[in-house]
Amino acid sequence: MADAAETVVIGNGSLIGERLVACAQRAFERAVSVARVGNRVYQIGGAVEAEVRKSGFFVVHQLCGHGIGRTIHEEPSVPNFADPRASQMLTEGLVITIEPIIASQSSRAILARDGWTMRTADRGLAAHHEHTLMITAGEPLLLTAA
Repeated sequence: MADAAETVVIGNGSLIGERLVACAQRAFERAVSVARVGNRVYQIGGAVEAEVRKSGFFVVHQLCGHGIGRTIHEEPSVPNFADPRASQMLTEGLVITIEPIIASQSSRAILARDGWTMRTADRGLAAHHEHTLMITAGEPLLLTAA
């Protein structure tokens, strides 16, 4: 199993959209920098949240990264904010996704009637940047990035 997603701006997108996509990528990179053996899951979320707030955007709290293995969504949950409940230690060989999902106007998202599609509650723009990685003693091994 693997999981990945990247938001792209098509055509003459808005400046806000371009800034949002760039912020999601930076938040991912910052999170990867703390995804090391011995750190805790909430440190990943703290790194994402710090970058997103610094850029004036919002983390969508209802959506998060996750463990991945024999099924696509396994423990641990990997929130995009410093959630103290995400206190699991990162261990060698753990495979997770880090997926900053951020919005331009607020942190609230709602589930559409189809039971799958999520959208921002205020219909503001959102961006998502996700890759699957394996935790190691050094830099994590990115499994879905070229």
